[in-house]
Amino acid sequence: MDYQLHPFGDNGIMIELGTAISPDIQKRVRTIASFLDQYPFVWMIEYIPAFTSVTVLYDIGHHELVKDGCFPYEQACEELREAIEGLSLEEGQLPRLIEIPVCYGGELGPDLKFVARHNGLSVEEVIRIHKTRTYNIHMIGFAPGFPYMGGMSEKIATPRKETPRLTIPAGSVGIAGKQTGIYSIETPGGWQIIGRSPVQLFRPFNNPPSLLRAGDVITFKEITYQEYIEWEDRDDKNN
Repeated sequence: MDYQLHPFGDNGIMIELGTAISPDIQKRVRTIASFLDQYPFVWMIEYIPAFTSVTVLYDIGHHELVKDGCFPYEQACEELREAIEGLSLEEGQLPRLIEIPVCYGGELGPDLKFVARHNGLSVEEVIRIHKTRTYNIHMIGFAPGFPYMGGMSEKIATPRKETPRLTIPAGSVGIAGKQTGIYSIETPGGWQIIGRSPVQLFRPFNNPPSLLRAGDVITFKEITYQEYIEWEDRDDKNN
């Protein structure tokens, strides 16, 4: 497996696996992430998978890293190299397929008409294109549980809003450039909002708290406004 190690701040190591987003690079990211899930180093605080890298944060004062006259960074790199070089890409490893229900347009998707006008399409065409694609989650960020997904058709690509909204409700499905994403929590944002899902992507008291993870495959299912309300009511009663 080709990779490079770089320092990341005072207590981090970035495992760089490439410079371009591709299925092969994503498979490498998933392989390393799977290993760290199953066999975490005693000195590891957490790991962060991204588009083309995995960043490992470590406890700089851990006794396992302060030995044999090595600096903690050097010791952590040595152990990472030993682990990575023993890994093989798991060809049979299948990603999770998750269906996300979405109510498009109306008050839940205030920018749907703008996306349609920008691309010279009807609202119905935008919905059809968006919901019939399959999306790969490349990474989780900028908010807890927020999925950055690849695979959206360029036919509905739309620039971010010139002035971001101060509040976007959790579950909002948006488009920014050539990407689509789902707001996992209520937060400011500049994505063009085309709908909303009743599914809670981030539940802080669950383990793990994020419903989605890097490597998952997402499909969208269109639901009516009434179905959206009923789904939300069921979730409220179960919480």
